[in-house]
Amino acid sequence: MEMNLFWPGKTRNKWIRGLEDEYLNKIRRMGHCSIVPTREARGLSEKEKGRILSTEAEGLLNHLDKGYVVCLSDKGRSMTSAGFAEFIKQLHIGPHSCVSFVIGGYHGLEDSVLLKANTRLSLSKMTFSHEMTRVMLLEQLYRSFSLIQGRKYAK
Repeated sequence: MEMNLFWPGKTRNKWIRGLEDEYLNKIRRMGHCSIVPTREARGLSEKEKGRILSTEAEGLLNHLDKGYVVCLSDKGRSMTSAGFAEFIKQLHIGPHSCVSFVIGGYHGLEDSVLLKANTRLSLSKMTFSHEMTRVMLLEQLYRSFSLIQGRKYAK
């Protein structure tokens, strides 16, 4: 199964980028996973939320034309780590050869992107920065693959 993670822009914080790389390398030992940064809205003031969401949606939608799409959203479905591992396992054995995870930018995801989702997933009821959310998703993916393969993973 091909797995892609899409989000607007590159991770600027070098510490967070280091954690992304660490988890991505661990995941890649167990399967195919790619991070694809998409177009980020730059040079717009925070007051221009609509334009920011629209610009970032345009970049994301260019990549969501195939496979199963999971959008991260605060209004999404909550799962335990074991439940998420089972979800990943079912996707892996299902008919989908490609799974795309989508994380929004500073303002989240535009409705046009959320409508593409087969599943909306919430990592927490709390709000985290979009860069931290990237690391948390990667960690949960690594944890899921470890559980699926019967490896021990610290709680």
